[in-house]
Amino acid sequence: MLWPMFAIALGFLGLAVLAVLAVRVFVEVRRLSCQVADAGRRIADASSDLERAATDLARSGRSAMP
Repeated sequence: MLWPMFAIALGFLGLAVLAVLAVRVFVEVRRLSCQVADAGRRIADASSDLERAATDLARSGRSAMP
């Protein structure tokens, strides 16, 4: 009777460890998704700034031509 209870206890502890690891993975995935979203916003802002600078440069280049 001792061995079946020992096996059940080990199975429960194994599931508890897996649950803790799953929660840690979930938290890290959420953190990573926030960082990816922030990086996407920064890239979008940088591309709009670059587009605006290119437009200004093209406009000033046209005005310099005779």
